[in-house]
Amino acid sequence: MKAPPAPQKDGHRINRDIRVREVQLIDHEGLNRGTTDIVEALSLAEEAGLDLVEIVPNANPPVCKILDYGKFRFLEQKKAAEARKRQKVVEVKEIKLRPGIDDHDYETKMKAVRRFFEEGDKVKVTLRFRGREMAHQDLGFRLLEKVKLETGGIAKVELEPSMEGRQMIMILAPR
Repeated sequence: MKAPPAPQKDGHRINRDIRVREVQLIDHEGLNRGTTDIVEALSLAEEAGLDLVEIVPNANPPVCKILDYGKFRFLEQKKAAEARKRQKVVEVKEIKLRPGIDDHDYETKMKAVRRFFEEGDKVKVTLRFRGREMAHQDLGFRLLEKVKLETGGIAKVELEPSMEGRQMIMILAPR
């Protein structure tokens, strides 16, 4: 029977958790001290009243920095929160059409499509066939081609028009 592996701690290793002989040390003033023995690096951090934090664990030797770990974690969390706030989740908005759509209704739907592209969202154009309309799928295909031509400058086709049961579907993404 094997002993269970040591649990991996999330985040950076600090002070005595760093298990290497030598580290590339950056002191609390931001000066590169070069390759330093771990014992010496720990004593320098202790003298400064700060922590030795492993910044780049995959380097050879690992890069460690002398800094206040609490402040460092706070700044990292703040940076991550700012990045999450700035990131835009792309949604897929759906526009439903019918083969015999009137001109004014079509224009209204196209205004909505343009607004979705301005907001950075993808648009799924669904063309629903009812009853005997299934016999005239060419009308639906022509309507989706018209949508594709009108949005050609601001959008690219991600999924060409295709039939799924009684619906014809096309997905457009903003350029």
